[in-house]
Order: sequence, then C-alpha cells, then structure tokens
Amino acid sequence: MQWGDERGAHHLGRNRGLPCGRLVVVVAAGSPLPESTSMADSWWRTTLCLSGGALLAAAAYLLHELLVVRKEQELDSKDAIILHQFSRPRNGVPSLSPFCLKMETYLRMADLPYQNYFDGKLSPQGKMPWIEYNQKQVCGSEFIIDFLEEKLCVNLNSSLSPEERAVSRAVTKMVEEHFYWTIAYCQWVDNVEKTKSMLAVSGPLSGLLMWILSLVTGGLVKREMYRHGIGRFSKDEVYALMEKDMHTLATLLGNKKYIMGPKVSTVDAAVFGHLAQTMWTLPGTRPEQLIKGELINLAIYCERIRRKFWPEWFVDIDDLYYDCLSKGPNSPSQLPDLGLYSCSDSFPEEPSTLLQSITSHSLDSDPTRCSLFDSDMEAEYSEKEHLKC
Repeated sequence: MQWGDERGAHHLGRNRGLPCGRLVVVVAAGSPLPESTSMADSWWRTTLCLSGGALLAAAAYLLHELLVVRKEQELDSKDAIILHQFSRPRNGVPSLSPFCLKMETYLRMADLPYQNYFDGKLSPQGKMPWIEYNQKQVCGSEFIIDFLEEKLCVNLNSSLSPEERAVSRAVTKMVEEHFYWTIAYCQWVDNVEKTKSMLAVSGPLSGLLMWILSLVTGGLVKREMYRHGIGRFSKDEVYALMEKDMHTLATLLGNKKYIMGPKVSTVDAAVFGHLAQTMWTLPGTRPEQLIKGELINLAIYCERIRRKFWPEWFVDIDDLYYDCLSKGPNSPSQLPDLGLYSCSDSFPEEPSTLLQSITSHSLDSDPTRCSLFDSDMEAEYSEKEHLKC
C-alpha cells in the first residue's frame, strides 16, 4: 500500500509464522513433560488458532476496504479519463494525498471531464494517483499532465514565457520534493491521531483498520523521509524547513491571484494540493496557524481556488480563520464522490451569501488588511482559462 505520494508502496505479504496446528516446545534435557504442561500446550494451541483466525479475518477485511472501497458505475471508457485515487476522507476535504488532490484539481483547471475510481488499486509502478485513457495507463502526476497535454491538446502554461515556465517547474519541484515531506511528517507522524480520525473506514473493525493504516503509513513516511534525508533532522528542524517553504511561497505569490500571475497555470495545481493540507487537514498545528495568520495571502489563494474549481467542497466559515481555542472541525459535510466531472457544465457560480458571514470577523485583526473574500473572487467564474495549444 502506498499513501499520499508518488514514491513507494507497501505490499501485504503472506503470513510466514508458524502454522496454527504446530507448537514447538523446548524442554530441558532430562526434564519430564508434566500433565499440566500438556494442558497448557493444548490451551496455547487453541489460543493461537483463534488469534490466527481473527488476524486473517482482519486482514481479509482490510484488503476488502482497500481494494473494493467503492464500485463505480461502469461507463463507456472510450475517450474517458479514468482517475484512480484514494477514497475521500471523512472531513470533507477531497483527499489527504497532496498528489491526488493536485491531479484532480488539474483536471478541473483544464476543464477535462474525468471519472473517479476509488478502488485503491495502485498503478503497475505501485503509485497513486494514476489514470487510464483508452486502455493506456499513465502514472506519476508530471507524466500524466504531459500525456494529457499531448493527447488532448491542452496547455495551462501557454501564456507563460520560457523564463516563467522555468520558475514554475522550480517551484513545483520545491513543493513536491521538499515541502511535501514536511506535510507528510505533520500528518502521519506528529499528528497521526487526528489524521487517523479522518480516514474513511467503516464497519465493525473500523477502529482496528484505521489504527493499522495509520501505523503502517506513519512507518512508511518515517522510513522514506530518512532515505530522502529530511527525516534525519529533529522535529523542530523539520518544522523550520516547512516554515521556510511556506514563507517562500507567500513571498512569491505576493498580491497576485495565482503563483505565476493573473491566470491559473499547472504549478497552481501542485501548490494548492499541498497547501490545502495545511489549510484544512491539520487543525491546531503550526502550519495552520501560519497559513491562516501571518501568511494570510496563502489562505486567500487556497480559498480562491477552492471556490472556483471545487464549489461542492463545503467549508465552514470558521475553518477559514485560525482560532487557538478551537479544537478543529469535527466532521463537515461529506464531499460528494463525483463519478464524472466537467466544470464547463456542472456547477453554477457560487452564491454570495457566504460573504455575509464575514461580519463576525474583523479585518482590523488582519495585519495584511486582506480578506478571504476579496471581490476578485466573485468575478472569477466569468472567465474560462482552458487554453488550447
């Protein structure tokens, strides 16, 4: 199993322990085996069989939840983009994986209809997310975007100069190869209990399954972080690196609508996929304090993209601001699992009634004098940025 990134998978192997029906007992030379030992042997044999059966049942149920999370309605797959990704979490966020959220956001930015498959099936390379298009399988978000640009003649970067494209790629790599690991650490190591509660696992063994998933994922993250190198630093040093990346993004964004200017580009899908985790999946943490406080322009940026490309993604007004006394969102409205999506014919402009609730928050407390509901957000639905090459 692989969780949240495009780097590695955990394979569930067969149990190679001793068979339930066999028990090896080491007895000192010359010591007879008393009857009580024989009775204990029988009791342990029975206990091992029962425990083994329970573990096998738990493993079978876990595989069922992972591999058959949801059976999508079969559609004609000809000329259809089939997006394989992890199932929706409980807290209303589209994905706890920055890369899955990046890929789905890119498809919406490019106005490409797609069908979601939440079956937990990894690509042949053991990665997630990945797509199928006319029997062609492509994995790795960068390769997926290149493939779609070539096959479907879309290009979100057509308005960028060569220099801007170079900067865009550099920012993407900083986010995906460095900032990502600090987010993964915050999610699956330092705040694993909160993340565990967001997993979409149900059934009589849901508690056990969530514990197993969080334990396995946390172990994978720590191992991969150590191999990367960033995992060899202390907790404070990891968070210091995270803050530097966030300050870099905030400085680069400035007062612009998007990272590279007034129009959305491919880098925005990557940046949003990662910043959204700090914005909506890490309640009470340092990154949430930063993005909803000192680096408020990043929060405005995330909210702008959410409202434009994810209008069905419900966000409580209080979740847009950091409250040191808040315990974090419990369980907002479930995000609909859309099977087929196209922003050209799916959602109308979001109503402006949300603006009225801003009165409960004073802009005087915001040192940047910025609002999460700047007027430029209201006009964004009027333009189409699906650029043909």
